[in-house]
Amino acid sequence: MYEIKLSALDGGNLLGFLAALGTFRVLAGRAKSGAVTHMRWRLERKWVPILSSGNSFTVDALLDALAGRVTSDRRTTMNPTSAEDGALSNANAAFVEDPLDRPLSDFRSLLLRAAHNREARHVADFLTALGTDCFPEIGTRDLPSTTALRAIGAGNNEGFLGYMRTLHVKTRREHLSNALLADWDYTDPPPCMRWDPNEYRPHALRGKDPAKDRKQTNVRGANRLAVEALPLFPTAPSARRLRTVGFQDRNRETEITWPIWDEPIDIGTLQSLLAMSELQEDEPGANQKSLAARGIVQVFRAKRFTEGKYRNFSPARMLL
Repeated sequence: MYEIKLSALDGGNLLGFLAALGTFRVLAGRAKSGAVTHMRWRLERKWVPILSSGNSFTVDALLDALAGRVTSDRRTTMNPTSAEDGALSNANAAFVEDPLDRPLSDFRSLLLRAAHNREARHVADFLTALGTDCFPEIGTRDLPSTTALRAIGAGNNEGFLGYMRTLHVKTRREHLSNALLADWDYTDPPPCMRWDPNEYRPHALRGKDPAKDRKQTNVRGANRLAVEALPLFPTAPSARRLRTVGFQDRNRETEITWPIWDEPIDIGTLQSLLAMSELQEDEPGANQKSLAARGIVQVFRAKRFTEGKYRNFSPARMLL
């Protein structure tokens, strides 16, 4: 068994957790017959993800596989018909345009086309993670209701999906290496998806306006990889509201809860762990034996809150 430790990632940081899952999902989706990828966590100074495979598995091969899927690096994007087409030719079609800025009927048509095309399953999975065609977003008349992971507003260029496109176009192999294997120094320029609690930078606690101090506050590779985790958190309508896997409302606040496990699992098992109802109990520790039987050794929970135009996520707290 060959293993790679993603030493830069911290399972107790929402962005680090999502980046680990995005990395895992990309590798699982590209696995050839007999080359199944597994992931577990190991406690060092923090919870660090460990990827494993039965086939030869090196850091260079890992980075090449990721770059071919989540970057527009010309070394990994073959035969682009134009600079623009080449930049997004290997991106998931679900965020190449802006389906969340379209009427519900248009979003429904996109979902149906993707659902009836076996070759477009990856697009359908991404679309169902982004939102639903069942009812509109609160405050809009006819736009799809969207995932609880959305922390950025709308807009063709600077919105939720616009940020994803920009990250895809501007991310390079070295950004991925820095995000996975080097200590985060937050020296990359925007955009970021606002999943890292460090991205909450209130004016009242700073010596200067944070709006004028955003040139280098980002870990670009981690944000790009975290985008690939979205299909692991599908949405579903419930009582005229959209629910997102991993999220629960408590005391008028929205929280996300995620597990840490110490035995190697495949991507299918991961999806079942993320959706476990026991994780959403007010006190998951009451079900610690049940969680331990599934290999879960820690549970983290963070609050999502809104300030001004932006949503943010708080630092996570341990529940076990």
